[in-house]
Amino acid sequence: GPVLAFVATLVKLAEKMNLPFLPLYAWTGIWTSGILLASSITSASNLVKYLTRFTDEIFSTLISFIFVVEAGQNIAKSFTNPASSFTKGLLTFIVAVSTYVTASTLKGLRNTVYFSKGIRKNVSNFGPTIGVIAGALIARSARLSQGLTATLPALSIPETFATTSGRPWLVPIMDLPVWARWGAFFPALMATVLLFLDQNITVRLVNNPSYKMEKGRRKNNMLDGMHADMLIISICTFLTSLVGLPWLVAATVRSISHVRALSIFNSAGELKSTIEQRITGLSIHSLIGACVLFDKPRAILKQIPTPVLMGLFMFLGTSALPGNEMWERIKGLFKDSKKAPKERWSAVPKKI
Repeated sequence: GPVLAFVATLVKLAEKMNLPFLPLYAWTGIWTSGILLASSITSASNLVKYLTRFTDEIFSTLISFIFVVEAGQNIAKSFTNPASSFTKGLLTFIVAVSTYVTASTLKGLRNTVYFSKGIRKNVSNFGPTIGVIAGALIARSARLSQGLTATLPALSIPETFATTSGRPWLVPIMDLPVWARWGAFFPALMATVLLFLDQNITVRLVNNPSYKMEKGRRKNNMLDGMHADMLIISICTFLTSLVGLPWLVAATVRSISHVRALSIFNSAGELKSTIEQRITGLSIHSLIGACVLFDKPRAILKQIPTPVLMGLFMFLGTSALPGNEMWERIKGLFKDSKKAPKERWSAVPKKI
């Protein structure tokens, strides 16, 4: 996503200026956390009320396209990588597409007439999980039948709870020259804008009145809770910077996918309401914590081939697009206006 792109740029900056990356990253994060703290105290998140739906949806569309394009590029690299082979490239493509198609097909089962309502609902809810299992089984079957020639790369996870490179947990922030510590303020300004927009636009998208959520905020208000969120983000940014971990903000595509998974639709496929609870969020992060802290969950994750994740990323990217008016308008450019259902923007001329 955008945060990863910014960190990659920071790596190149550190290399160009002959500076140690982790101390530069830490100081940039420290400055960023301070600015975010000031924004939470001064209620700067109120500024997002001036953003339009166009801003929200173009940001959402951008993130979705990043997911899909990155997945596609990784699949393409399996054909061009000298260390790979055509067999592995073809298997990578098959596994990724199988994961994507299985997840998408089962997710859409909700809107079909097959099976009973309960079966449709449950299979649809677990469509992505079934897709991951299906892709992993295809990769495992190929490996067992063809051996090393069909062995795909899997997730690389440390054996124990430690840093990947074996470095100390605390970043040696004093290794950065004094002038660079002050100079880190300037990339921190850009990081602040990125984290601020990424967090608040994602919250606006999730809290959109179209999802008909009411708990914890005033009716049709998308700003409630943003300042407290920014305070937590500033604290987390400070702590993760000190230990060299990624900065954490709301994940746009996954957040939209989560809220849509909790949405209830009527027989016509229109959103009726959203289940408002904390169980799924708590469960998701508990499972992530278990994968970090315990050996057996890590051992299971290490069995998942990376092409399966590429297929899952494509699914996440495309599943966040339905309901996005910008995406619907783009599709409208290629529709026969005489046959396509009328939308509220149908009267806008395609030619000027």
